[in-house]
Amino acid sequence: MPWDRNQMAARAAEELEDGMYVNLGIGIPTLVANYVGDKDITLQSENGMLGMGPFPYEGEEDPDLINAGKQTITELPRTSFFDSATSFAMIRGGKIAAAILGAMEVAENGDLANWMIPGKLVKGMGGAMDLVAGVGRVVVVMDHTNKHGDSKVLKACTLPLTGKGVVNRIITNLGVLDVVEGGLRIVECAEGVTEDELRAATEATIVD
Repeated sequence: MPWDRNQMAARAAEELEDGMYVNLGIGIPTLVANYVGDKDITLQSENGMLGMGPFPYEGEEDPDLINAGKQTITELPRTSFFDSATSFAMIRGGKIAAAILGAMEVAENGDLANWMIPGKLVKGMGGAMDLVAGVGRVVVVMDHTNKHGDSKVLKACTLPLTGKGVVNRIITNLGVLDVVEGGLRIVECAEGVTEDELRAATEATIVD
């Protein structure tokens, strides 16, 4: 069985190490906050929050306490709040160790497309372009294929790029792949998914 959204988020949380400052993108990456566990991780939200806690229990939501995706979240005793200018100064200044982001497409050379589909109304690119340029490591979490069954792990992106050659690791519902010279290398397959199934669902070049 492929991983579900929560299992993908839990696998992404394994990428984090004590002491890291990490930004979580909109979508599946926001669920990573629920799987940090006992690790000493400081989660940053580009709307001006350092030290996000997990999602609140039903009935305990604070409508004034939201992440960049406008989802209600919780604060921690060490949480700090600031304006967006300070938040992006952290990102652009290289203070954030890693970003875990969603994507529409990822290419075998690490190109990332995750902010718009031409012809569809968008409010803007958000913080993604700053994040992929400013953080130390970019991990993408997404479904391996779209709703039509077409691969989202491609030889080359077809959608407008967020950044060129910026992705280090891809975590999908089928497994984990690293961007390496010449294409992608399989790190592991989701439980119940074979390497042949992962390869068949991937348009990008997979190197051994």
